[in-house]
Amino acid sequence: MTPISVDIVSDVVCPWCAIGYLQLEKASKASGIPIEVHWHPFELNPDMAPEGEDLTAHLSRKYGGTAADSVQTRERLAGFGAGLGFAFNYSDQSRMVNTFKAHQLMDWAAEQGKKHELKLALLSAYFEQQLDVSDIEVLVEKAGEVGLENAAARAVLESGERAGSVRENQQFWTSRGIQGVPAMVFERQHLVTGAQGEENYANILQQLVDMRAT
Repeated sequence: MTPISVDIVSDVVCPWCAIGYLQLEKASKASGIPIEVHWHPFELNPDMAPEGEDLTAHLSRKYGGTAADSVQTRERLAGFGAGLGFAFNYSDQSRMVNTFKAHQLMDWAAEQGKKHELKLALLSAYFEQQLDVSDIEVLVEKAGEVGLENAAARAVLESGERAGSVRENQQFWTSRGIQGVPAMVFERQHLVTGAQGEENYANILQQLVDMRAT
């Protein structure tokens, strides 16, 4: 069966992006309908300072709510993650960080055939390992872990040579109305936003297979 193409616009510090992808992956495996994922950049906080910001303070400033609300949200995310084999290891030291360098590294990794592996590695680095994915040393280490050359990865990050490419890709998607993530475009034409759950994704995949047959 020809895989279903899925373009996913997301950020590596977006918890619902991790959940949505893992739900989709699980639906694909359970249904036997293969998918071909293409990741695209989106920055939740493009103006985030290099030093980042305390996560609880950031969420309160951006969305409102109290520290207790933040704890409740984290517990909910942890529950979703546990069911998908993914750990959201939030702590009092958790920070929101700038992700532009991470997107530049993934843009380069795409040419090496490693973008998918690097994307998953960076999601794990930020949420499961509580690492700073704005830090060049962390990014270079994760690049090496998925089989990319460390020195080449460092050169890409230090030169900023992929910045224009990332901005162009971001503009492509925002100009088409993508204002929040995860945003998934199935077969280049069917937009689905948010984490929809395994059952809904399985239904979407089956509907697309059925459409092919008509």
